[in-house]
Amino acid sequence: MKPIYALTMAALLAGAPLTQAAPAAAPAATVATPDAARVQAVQAMLEAMQSEKMMRSVAGASRYVNEGQRASVFAKLDKVAPQEIYKRLALPVARVIGVEAANELSAFYASDYGKRLLQQTYNSRASMFPPEPPVPNAAEKKMLKKPALVQARKELASADATIRHEAFALLQAIIKK
Repeated sequence: MKPIYALTMAALLAGAPLTQAAPAAAPAATVATPDAARVQAVQAMLEAMQSEKMMRSVAGASRYVNEGQRASVFAKLDKVAPQEIYKRLALPVARVIGVEAANELSAFYASDYGKRLLQQTYNSRASMFPPEPPVPNAAEKKMLKKPALVQARKELASADATIRHEAFALLQAIIKK
């Protein structure tokens, strides 16, 4: 074996973990057909989260053939009322977010800290690293430690990929119109 190859292999093996990593948190239980109360709670959560802005970020992250096509997609998206976006996203998202989590997240995003967090999320510039979240005051720190909110934020984090996928699917449906 050549010395460089042997050294490279040794370095790679030395850096490899010896044990298995802990499994990721299990995603929230999915429901095939959510009831009306669950859909309504998720719709209120999507409204509090300003999901129409999330749709714009999904559209902005998509690839387009040219700038004209990009402008066309944003024009079509601007014609859709925010209430329609909440309504159309509510059913698929309700399959992965529970009523308690949706209610807790609605209250969180309606709070001053939640609004500041959304402001920073949707109005920050594109960067390689996510921006630092706003600094909470003492009352907001206490609110962030509530077990129900902690669990709801974990549930939202585990459902994030599904929510983004559903937002992309909705964007595709809007574009086809």
